[in-house]
Amino acid sequence: MRTVTGVVFVATLLLCILYGPWPFVLLFAVIAGLCVFEFATLVNRTKGVTINRTMSGLGGAYLFLAFMGFCMNVSDFSLFIPYLILLIYLVVSELYVKGKNPVSNWAYTMFGQIYIALPFALLNILAFRDNETGNAVVYDAILPLSVFVFTWLNDTGAYCVGTLFGKHKLFERISPKKSWEGSIGGGVVAIASSFVFACSFPAVLTVQGWVGLAAVVAVFGTWGDLTESLFKRHLGIKDSGTILPGHGGMLDRFDSILIAVPAAVVYLYLLKNLV
Repeated sequence: MRTVTGVVFVATLLLCILYGPWPFVLLFAVIAGLCVFEFATLVNRTKGVTINRTMSGLGGAYLFLAFMGFCMNVSDFSLFIPYLILLIYLVVSELYVKGKNPVSNWAYTMFGQIYIALPFALLNILAFRDNETGNAVVYDAILPLSVFVFTWLNDTGAYCVGTLFGKHKLFERISPKKSWEGSIGGGVVAIASSFVFACSFPAVLTVQGWVGLAAVVAVFGTWGDLTESLFKRHLGIKDSGTILPGHGGMLDRFDSILIAVPAAVVYLYLLKNLV
């Protein structure tokens, strides 16, 4: 079951990213909403914490769609007004629900939007860019695809190398199974794959640009994995959910992306302004 789930999961992501803008947008808007909803479900297990799962999840999905519209020049900042109204509602509603710990409710609600919804929304910055003439916005699957590929290869390489040669613990307090050897091995595999992207898509980034992107994704993706491990350790759980048989929850599959995507956006922004 684990293998079948993994194959279907990867195939769905690849097809939706490569097929065109609307499958990409619809898929990740849903994923963003589900991940925020799952996060809210988990934190509601904490004593005294009760946040609005439905509204938080809808906020995550809408933020993704708003970023998409903004990046495609469909509209101006007014696209974000409904999202701001939602945030105001989530804050003000605590005045009336008489929760046991409103400050924690506020903190977890806003953290879910920053930690999960915003990184998914930033995928739009990778996916949409001006065309060569600069008079239209086009969808380009290569950058978002590369971030996922580098993340998967980094995880796979880290697991394989760590299993065979791992002796020195990377972060024993948080994730006892991760090793420095595995982490370095995963980074090497991700960087090696960047040369394939460099040869296949030289117009997108230079060789050095691709290598740098792979390194950024590997490092920050590992931190993303550790961040979710710390979150689960705090809650005393093994998996974030059961929606993916054999693989746990949505957050378990996208934990690396939550830190890797913002880091990739910053890297590409700096790269663009430095060359």
